[in-house]
Amino acid sequence: MLSSWTKHFLHCTLLVFVISIFEIWSGGVKLSADVQNTYNFNPWERYGFIWCFMLYLLRCLTFLPLPQVLLNFGGLTLYNAFQDKVVLKGSPLLAPFICIRIVTRGDYPQLVKANVARNMARCLETGLENFIIEVVTDKSIGLPVHRRIREVVVPKSYKTKTGALFKSRALQFCLEDNVNILADCDWVVHLDEETLLTENSIRGVLNFVLDGKHQFGQGLITYANEEVVNWFTTLADSFRVADDMGKLRIQLSMFHKPLLSWKGSYVVTQLGAERHISFDNGLDGSIAEDCFFAMRAAKEGYTFNFVEGEMWEKSPFSLWDFIQQRKRWLQGILLVVHSAAIPSKTKIWLALSCYSWVTLPLSTSNLVLARYFPIPCPAIMDFVCAFIAGVNIYMYIFGVVKSFSLYRFGVLKFTLCIIGALCTIPFNVIIENVAVIWGLFGNKYKFYVVHKEIKPLVTV
Repeated sequence: MLSSWTKHFLHCTLLVFVISIFEIWSGGVKLSADVQNTYNFNPWERYGFIWCFMLYLLRCLTFLPLPQVLLNFGGLTLYNAFQDKVVLKGSPLLAPFICIRIVTRGDYPQLVKANVARNMARCLETGLENFIIEVVTDKSIGLPVHRRIREVVVPKSYKTKTGALFKSRALQFCLEDNVNILADCDWVVHLDEETLLTENSIRGVLNFVLDGKHQFGQGLITYANEEVVNWFTTLADSFRVADDMGKLRIQLSMFHKPLLSWKGSYVVTQLGAERHISFDNGLDGSIAEDCFFAMRAAKEGYTFNFVEGEMWEKSPFSLWDFIQQRKRWLQGILLVVHSAAIPSKTKIWLALSCYSWVTLPLSTSNLVLARYFPIPCPAIMDFVCAFIAGVNIYMYIFGVVKSFSLYRFGVLKFTLCIIGALCTIPFNVIIENVAVIWGLFGNKYKFYVVHKEIKPLVTV
């Protein structure tokens, strides 16, 4: 059995190898004089000023993702990506009170009941004592009566002061004085209705709240556990796993700020800080409520940290849900970036990341334009473009390695998963482009909820 640091060294070696191969293959690093003189012509004379200017402008757009690529590269190399079992740094008996809060519309009551039972059992097995599982729902679910379970039904008549909607509205309802039962020193672990706790994540949360130095935290979510419903979306989501271990980890561990935002699940907050920030952020904060909340918290000077241990979720069950999910994320983040409530200095890095996504159709056009309208570029420009692409390609490989167990799947199936993830890249690029175009011109104030319940097979 390889040690965690040996695995990390091998992963870093593979990362450098993949980037190097892509640099050479794409021409980012030119090894011969013949290659270096390939584009020895004046593009301004060949294409004319306007068209040549457009070609260079489109090429420059590929640099917008550079900040997040550098964060991903740093996060994947500077921190051990294969840490062993999370070790408790204190007794669970001494931990402050923890509320595990699940927000749902109530459309999948059986799923919520099953996951509440599983998460309850996992908490008790890990030795967690001072906790409650709270389900906040628009429709009554009928959870069993239990001293550690609380069901909160949001009344249809409830309205926030700024008119917040959807998940923001439900989360804000929990913070109302006549609903909240927690003290400001207590902690809340926010989960989606399909999120499953693991022993390591519970220990990670306990270590985070026992440390108490930071008011907000978040950890890794993986999507390939237990039954895989849709292999395409699961393999495509391997990029998100690498994104958590790269960009998310370094920005929370090193800078203690959500420079490029965070996710809406596996969120750990101290209640006093959460109430101060609040989820009552109007319509602009109702689509990507997690992003708006993070930016406001950063603006107020609160600090963040990475939480060790992973939680489990499932990727969208269909391509339709996959596209709709990406479309909502884009629309929600755009609303945050354009909101006057968030200062520019707080959201500058988020804006760069968002616009790199918004301009994806234009950046993608370089794949065709570079073939039919080549332009000479400085060597450093070609190198950086290839570096960005190489890191992004490797993230799919790393996501599979982190998500799928070699011992569970075997060498052959594990290798096929890596190949499959790489094969999803061109299709994923197309889907992301569709989501961007649809998101820019579609209704930005619609909150689409993906299908989350697996229907059992019916025997006839």
